[in-house]
Amino acid sequence: MSFPLLTATAALPAIGAVATAAVPAARRTAAKWLALLVSLATLALAITVLVRFDPDGARYQLTESHAWIADFGVRYELGVDGIAVALLALTALLIPFVILAGWHDADPLETGSRRWRPTQGFFALILAVEAMVVISFEATDVFLFYIFFEAMLIPMYFLIGGFGDRAHEHGEEAASTQRSYAAVKFLLYNLVGGLIMLAAVIGLYVVAGNFSLQEIAQARANGSLHMATNTERWLFLGFFFAFAVKAPLWPLHTWLPNAMQEATAPVAVLITAVVDKVGTFAMLRFCLQLFPEASKWATPVILVLALISIVYGALLAVGQRDIKRLVAYASISHFGFIIMGIFAMTTQGQSGATLYMVNHGISTAALMLVAGFLISRRGSRLIADYGGVQKVAPMLAGTFLIGGLATLSLPGLAPFVSEFLVLVGTFTRYPAIGIIATFGIVLAALYTLVLYQRTMTGPVKPEVSAMPDLRARELVVVAPLIVLLIFLGVFPKPVTDIVNPAVKQTMSDVHKTDPKPSVEAAK
Repeated sequence: MSFPLLTATAALPAIGAVATAAVPAARRTAAKWLALLVSLATLALAITVLVRFDPDGARYQLTESHAWIADFGVRYELGVDGIAVALLALTALLIPFVILAGWHDADPLETGSRRWRPTQGFFALILAVEAMVVISFEATDVFLFYIFFEAMLIPMYFLIGGFGDRAHEHGEEAASTQRSYAAVKFLLYNLVGGLIMLAAVIGLYVVAGNFSLQEIAQARANGSLHMATNTERWLFLGFFFAFAVKAPLWPLHTWLPNAMQEATAPVAVLITAVVDKVGTFAMLRFCLQLFPEASKWATPVILVLALISIVYGALLAVGQRDIKRLVAYASISHFGFIIMGIFAMTTQGQSGATLYMVNHGISTAALMLVAGFLISRRGSRLIADYGGVQKVAPMLAGTFLIGGLATLSLPGLAPFVSEFLVLVGTFTRYPAIGIIATFGIVLAALYTLVLYQRTMTGPVKPEVSAMPDLRARELVVVAPLIVLLIFLGVFPKPVTDIVNPAVKQTMSDVHKTDPKPSVEAAK
């Protein structure tokens, strides 16, 4: 039997989470180093998966399949295509930076505080989230996917509610109340989505007789499994609703600004750069592959919702006074682009959407982590409390600027390529949607540049006059992300070569081809 590489990639952070939680209370530093080493070892396994994956090979590779709950047709089935490999690598890459950035976020509070922050628990929960996200990307059994899709809510709930941001203008008691509210709202929204999906999962089993993604998709392709039109549409809506909550898509997005505002900056990165990607990934893997006709039926409405997310999220970002809420609304806008690319039903759109998932993860991590370093120095999330930071902390301001420019998709930085592909892919089939979506780019430039101007330029405020620049640990966190943004901005081929074959197979699942040019090329 070959080495179960995919199982090992998910099991290692799970085992590391248990081991980190078991470290004695007095050995906080040891717990941090253990979590970091486990995350680096997981990254090594993810790189091995990336190296062993052949983009021109079988659709699902490194597969594992074992009987699990035989009476109900549930199997432990894993496999990765190009889209899953790219997102698996992104997750494994970001977790070490999340741990390093949050190195002191769970240290005990000052003497006399009413709250104790168990350091071991904080880092154990981060590793637990990583394990569940990884296996969600790998699962090809629908029931197995559902279990971990829902289970990741538990550690995220405790990370938001138990380890919130220390910068709060209304004191510790108000901060605790706000954290609890944000955590409960996050949990309730996603639980409702998950319960609706559970009904759809049961319905799928009744229709198909098993939970195997590959078997169901193959049966649908060769005509041996037929779903009534209404049945397929209801099942699609059950799956899509849960994924739209997780993504998040307007109007199911309202939990995200609260969660990102109250969470620590590393946990905010975990939410929007890692966990939320499971929602958009699942739209590609499950909605389009299992319910191709229903996906095409729902496309016009979904594109309108995605367009609203783009413009609405960007408009609200422009008016924010809180740095972290601004990044949250910007992410809602960006997820609108991703979902628009998926349901544009073109090769360029879906390739751009997948590339956007990777690039958004890197750019949001860079911007949010630098913002977290900034907030921890000043003790405030309010934009108005800053000014002139670039004069006292030039490296902090410079990295903040690059992260911001990546957020507005400046040419030469990674998100530009993916956003361009999404817009081109959408315009070729839905020109009106593509044209209106470009307003999101204009608004992104507005909220990003205004944020930088108000926080980094102008006279130096007395409260930031003694602000230290980035420290060595913080540079180790930010510098690789900046390098990746530039590298993938000028040379995205390593990612596109991996995801394009999987995108073509997804297009084949929904029986779609790219529209022909409406104007013949000049001879």
